Amino acid sequence: MLGLHSDTGYLLYRLGQRSGQLFNAALQESGLRLRHYAVLRYLATVEGALQRELSTRLGYDPSAIVGLVDDLERLALVERRPAPGDRRSRIVVLTAAGRGYLKDTDRSSRRVTDGLLAPLSEEERAVLHALLRRVAEPAVEPATD
Repeated sequence: MLGLHSDTGYLLYRLGQRSGQLFNAALQESGLRLRHYAVLRYLATVEGALQRELSTRLGYDPSAIVGLVDDLERLALVERRPAPGDRRSRIVVLTAAGRGYLKDTDRSSRRVTDGLLAPLSEEERAVLHALLRRVAEPAVEPATD
């Protein structure tokens, strides 16, 4: 019988769990959690998104997105605006305060990632990142960053 740590799925689960705990601890001061941060990070890459797009892109249940956006809107980090071309739909847009929040959290985000990946060389980190992107989002084009 194989040991628990020989199961790649379990190791990915443990890494995700540990990463989430560390990110949530780093974000704790602001009152936000990793799920909020993910919404903000995604919105920083687009000119606005429908809530269903956020749900699809982030892999969150649509009902969870509503609550996350409500939380972020209360903090003035995002706002809902009429969607271009369809006044019945609303898009979620990152505000200037949201951009500022992301800028302020960049350092702590890097610190968490550096801590998690401390055992790896820079080359190993790049390989891990590329492999995780391929596995996590197979339909996404390779990043140019």
